[in-house]
Amino acid sequence: MSTFYQLDFERPIIEIEREIEAAERVTKAASPAAEVPALGGIADAVAGVEGAASPDLDALRAKRQKLLEDLYTQLSPWDTVRVARHPNRPQTRDYIDRLCRDFCELHGDRRFGDDPAIVTGFGRIGSIKCLLVGHQKGKTTKEKLACHFGCAHPEGYRKALAKMKLAEKYGLPIVTLVDTPGAYPGLGAEERGQAEAIAVNMREMSVLRTPIVSIVIGEGGSGGALGIAVADRVAMLQHSWYSVISPEGCAAILWKQANEQTNNAAAIALKLTARDNLELGIIDAAIPEPMGGAHRDPAGAAANLERWVIEELTQLREVNPDVLVEQRYARFRKLGSYIEHPAEFESSGAD
Repeated sequence: MSTFYQLDFERPIIEIEREIEAAERVTKAASPAAEVPALGGIADAVAGVEGAASPDLDALRAKRQKLLEDLYTQLSPWDTVRVARHPNRPQTRDYIDRLCRDFCELHGDRRFGDDPAIVTGFGRIGSIKCLLVGHQKGKTTKEKLACHFGCAHPEGYRKALAKMKLAEKYGLPIVTLVDTPGAYPGLGAEERGQAEAIAVNMREMSVLRTPIVSIVIGEGGSGGALGIAVADRVAMLQHSWYSVISPEGCAAILWKQANEQTNNAAAIALKLTARDNLELGIIDAAIPEPMGGAHRDPAGAAANLERWVIEELTQLREVNPDVLVEQRYARFRKLGSYIEHPAEFESSGAD
């Protein structure tokens, strides 16, 4: 399980995993001899080697599991951000491969071009036909550059909206997977109407007469995330983040520098974890990840995500479209609402 990329707080786990790999190699090297017919001393010797390796291997695995539980149940907000950015974390195309049957990708916005940072297409999740829309960051350097590291251009958001309206036309629900640090801030994107494209998406998604569910699978940064996240149900994977700005951006504004200390302070102040967003009522569910994060068990993370999506879409498809739109509007309208109590003045004791 050891990888080139390592998180600082995972170093003890990496060391144990190396020990496990070494122990497994020893056990594997001894196993071919076990196929030799029982010939007294040879068979006894093989059994002795395997018997000696097994307890050590079990102890190492138990120690690794305990460390994972200790670390991942007490992640700081800044460490959560780093886990969400892990290069081995599953992305939209990874989930599509694991969740969907008969996926047919659709390209282009019919106005400018195709944006690889946004993936759209029709497919089946379980028995439910739906439209999938998601950010794609890319895995290799070439893919990352082509996808602009998951930062979509206006044509990406216009592509997403065009396909969403197509889904509405055919009465198909929409599933969006959010994973972006923010919309692309380049000159060309601004010239082609980045802010307008996101604003139009938010307006139009709020009145689409078909069920929409949205899941933050990694990073959920600012308007870049909201551009495809106006939904009837919004969820986050356990170790993802969702906020108006990244910790580094916040730190640079508040303290004029982004370093480990200021990034950590900003992450805490932003309340960006799944637990924080759930407590604040910004999301409806926090989907659990396998112990150690989705990058350690993509199949397990995909299974948890699939169960949640099927359960929510099954319920939402029973709701009248008019009621659906009203509830969606009410859901976002109440975000940030609060009750202000009048100040209580203490009596000074003077008559």
